[in-house]
Amino acid sequence: MLSRARVRGCVEATPSSFEFKFLTRFRASRCANAVNFCRGENWCFYSVLFRVFRYIKDYRGIVDNEEEVVRTGKPCLENERRATNAQRRVRRQGCPDHGRRGGPTLFAMRGLVFGILTAHLEVEEYFSMLPEKSVPRLGTPGERYRDRQLAFQLPKQDLARAYCRHLNPKHASSADDFMAARNEIALDIGSVQEVLERDDCGACHTPLKYGTLAVSASKLGLLYHPACFRCTECKELLVDLAYCVHDDTLFCERHYAEQLKPRCAACDELIFSGEYTKAMSKDWHSGHFCCWQCDESLTGQRYVLRDEHPYCIKCYESVFANGCEECNKIIGIDSKDLSYKDKHWHEACFLCNRCRVSLVDKQFGSKVDKIYCGNCYDAQFASRCDGCGEIFRAGTKKMEYKTRQWHEKCFCCVVCKNPIGTKSFIPREQEIYCAACYEDKFATRCVKCNKIITSGGVTYKNEPWHRDCFTCSNCNNSLAGQRFTSRDDKPYCADCFGELFAKRCTACSKPITGIGGTRFISFEDRHWHNDCFICAGCKTSLVGRGFITDGEDIICPDCAKMKLM
Repeated sequence: MLSRARVRGCVEATPSSFEFKFLTRFRASRCANAVNFCRGENWCFYSVLFRVFRYIKDYRGIVDNEEEVVRTGKPCLENERRATNAQRRVRRQGCPDHGRRGGPTLFAMRGLVFGILTAHLEVEEYFSMLPEKSVPRLGTPGERYRDRQLAFQLPKQDLARAYCRHLNPKHASSADDFMAARNEIALDIGSVQEVLERDDCGACHTPLKYGTLAVSASKLGLLYHPACFRCTECKELLVDLAYCVHDDTLFCERHYAEQLKPRCAACDELIFSGEYTKAMSKDWHSGHFCCWQCDESLTGQRYVLRDEHPYCIKCYESVFANGCEECNKIIGIDSKDLSYKDKHWHEACFLCNRCRVSLVDKQFGSKVDKIYCGNCYDAQFASRCDGCGEIFRAGTKKMEYKTRQWHEKCFCCVVCKNPIGTKSFIPREQEIYCAACYEDKFATRCVKCNKIITSGGVTYKNEPWHRDCFTCSNCNNSLAGQRFTSRDDKPYCADCFGELFAKRCTACSKPITGIGGTRFISFEDRHWHNDCFICAGCKTSLVGRGFITDGEDIICPDCAKMKLM
């Protein structure tokens, strides 16, 4: 595959004499039947090779035509003509008649190659033993797969010097010797035959089933399952059964050649020169390892890899290098690039914006796209503690509450001075108190016991009391929720107040408390409940009536008359 390094253009096929030139490498006479379709039962090696390379040339037109469509959006007319002629010839040629009925082929390979290789065998049976995606039926993905593998496994620049555009003339003899030796020693075409005796597959080493079809590799003397006849390197099926042998191992021609010669990653040609470039774990002709941007040769030059592509220093710096925020110049590859928040500086330009001291390997702060050393940043921008007024240094723990902030050691109770840390606290008038000090200083206290009222207090005359402390001053019974009265600012229950301070009824001697709106009558320092203010004789109520005193008693007028009579 051609890489992005600029090796422009593709070598077009040479005149048909190429096939004959290639075959002369075998140092043997060309078969008289090499041009015409051979009908013999034993196919000579040269006639088979002739058909393979002629077929490769025809189908190279198909591949080139597809590449042209991808590149330009329309087919190359010459390639389209060659591809159409090749496909027409495939459809026109049937399987050679060897006592079996031949018909129009459905396979791209049958008329040109497999018609030769599978004489006396069923093509359908053979292809049924391959993965479906690899079966080259016309108009299917398998046909496209075969076309790609032809171009990949049998690169035409490996097969003949006429296709090599970058072969130095002084190395032409080396290329000829390599190709001749390969053709004579390593290159061969497998044949399909029926398994007639017990044997194991040369790849998976499992037994071959008697009577089934297998591929024979005569140079190794081994049989293979059709699906196992693959290149050891790329693991792909060997296209049209063309293979090479190296160290008793199967390879496609491409990977066979790469076992012996380096291949240029740019032009895809073998390198026959003893001097070449190794870079990026690949091999290159000395002039083909080029900058991805400007195409200048990088051989012997410094370069930079970016996204797996090589760039010369100049192009890399112009395309990818960052600009310095301070001097606005490019930061070259020989300079250290210091970055912070998508901004970049030369090492020498990474300075405090205020005092111009170097910030390399030092703490710094950033404000409004400017950088400052720690001291300048603190002096100009750092926040200050609401406790001590000092700034917050980098890495200092900060305690915050609403809009205020403190050093951890400064965040303490204003009374006891103990650090509050993460404990609960109570703010009051811009001061901070721990819970204990706040309660001690500001919490409501009972006027009786002087202890803090935490819940359920009672207020009497604007003074707080615990419920349990708000009791009768005489009997100490709780007054919470009860009727009470007071004397000399002391609370008394109704009973105690009456017993201690209330007027007493002259009649019943019980206290007149006045609680609940009780009415009473007073006369000459004597007092009566309304209910007790009755005539001592007839027991009639004297409330609202005239009465007459009779010693300690009071009587109604009627009883007074009767007493006088």
